[in-house]
Amino acid sequence: MVALISHTTFDCRDAYTLSVFWSKVLGFAPDADNPDGPGDEECMIFSADGTQRLLFVEVPEAKQVKNRLHLDLVPDEGTRDQELKRLLELGARAIDDRRMLDGSGWVVLADPEGNEFCILRSEAERSR
Repeated sequence: MVALISHTTFDCRDAYTLSVFWSKVLGFAPDADNPDGPGDEECMIFSADGTQRLLFVEVPEAKQVKNRLHLDLVPDEGTRDQELKRLLELGARAIDDRRMLDGSGWVVLADPEGNEFCILRSEAERSR
């Protein structure tokens, strides 16, 4: 017997805004039969195949310390640096650049509410 992950939950100040940001980052979408909207205290987004879900729940307190858990992302297409540019344009901000001269490494980013996540090299970049 094992436990299965139902969804990953983010505590946040603005569930709708953060769900829209992450929808754009990951290509996820809200439930078409029950879409979320501005002012909703809980917003869930789903991967295209429905197997992955992120839930954003409003809490009264602001984020105060470094995450103990974070997402590591890889580009579906293109390179790490191309994806980094796209993520910054969506509203992420770079907080630690761990890229190496040989092309390895990653960049630590923060979403609009300060939750850390990383962008790694694509599969094609790692196999070179």
